[in-house]
Amino acid sequence: MVDSGGEGRPKPAGVPRGLVLASFLSSFDRFAVTPMLVAISVGLGVPLGSAVLVASGYFLSYGCAQPVWGMLSDRYGRVKLMRVTLAAAAVCGVLSALAPSLPLLVALRVLTGAFFGAVIPTSMTYLGDTVPMAIRQHVLSDLQLSVALGTSFATVIAGGLAVLVSWRLVFALPALMAATLAVTLRTVPEPTTGTAPGHPLRQLATVLRTRWAWLLYSLALVEGAVLLGCFTFLAPALEHRGYSASVAGLVIALYGVGTMGFSRILKRLSTPTWQLMIYGGGFMCLGFLSASVSQSPVGIGCAAILLGAGWSFLHSSLQTWATAVVPRARGTSVALFAASLFIGSAIGSLLAAPLAERFAYPELFGIAAAVTVVLTAVGASTRRRYRPPPG
Repeated sequence: MVDSGGEGRPKPAGVPRGLVLASFLSSFDRFAVTPMLVAISVGLGVPLGSAVLVASGYFLSYGCAQPVWGMLSDRYGRVKLMRVTLAAAAVCGVLSALAPSLPLLVALRVLTGAFFGAVIPTSMTYLGDTVPMAIRQHVLSDLQLSVALGTSFATVIAGGLAVLVSWRLVFALPALMAATLAVTLRTVPEPTTGTAPGHPLRQLATVLRTRWAWLLYSLALVEGAVLLGCFTFLAPALEHRGYSASVAGLVIALYGVGTMGFSRILKRLSTPTWQLMIYGGGFMCLGFLSASVSQSPVGIGCAAILLGAGWSFLHSSLQTWATAVVPRARGTSVALFAASLFIGSAIGSLLAAPLAERFAYPELFGIAAAVTVVLTAVGASTRRRYRPPPG
């Protein structure tokens, strides 16, 4: 990989607006549940540990569906796949808003997560097909900006609507937007390179024969468990201290602020990728330590900003790596990377749930900080030794 940055670097092309909006929406739907877990628990009369299944089930299906979407996008096209899955997500989202019980709600959120899960990885693959490697991380940071905005809007709007109206409305809003986008994405052209006419299983076999890909997916699994899995409990930690869901949503929205701010800083750097991973891991570790020391708005707010910074630096480095590790089957490769990330997030939230049930938030976030140190050390050292394949 050619590390981004340096004089004479070509100016990054903009991300197609349809991909920006679709990625924003996918992020909104994914993060909206975080500040609503307590409201769902109360509204359906179930324990918080059971309500967490709404989030962890979504994350799990979001991840498990990725290999299917990747192989299909390699075969049939990036934009076509996004349009079909957005339409299906719209139907499942509307039904989620009407679900009368927790089991039905979990089942519908599992389906919604599976369909919305196609959007961001396929958008990444689209940019991998159309943007030169030398500037790809910088262009991907623009896509991350839309994801960060979706995260911020979700945590603020979901918390407020859960208090003022109902958590059900929060599931309906992205569903209606998804239906609209499924139509408007027809204006985004398919890339002229990247899709492959070969059988999807051959594409999968090509990826699975690549040892570097296995390492990358292992790193993504751990990152998902630590960052996304434990992030789920920032809002409940605040609410346990007596703060409302709307306040928790406003504080957690600082994650988006951190992602936006540091993604802009990233675009100005010409630092080797492995060093960016060290910076990102350091931010993440400090963030979890802040949440471990204090579950106040200040402690959790600092954690949210630092975790956003970690996402901008560490995750974008892993993400760019994923678009290059198996260029002959890019869609499948990126999808498996995303699958690992979100399966990890589901595992992380399930493993952390017992600690959250006991309100042992200092221990939960302390463990996350320790795991982050190991993740960063392994990721940075292996990325430094990595050499890209030809083509």
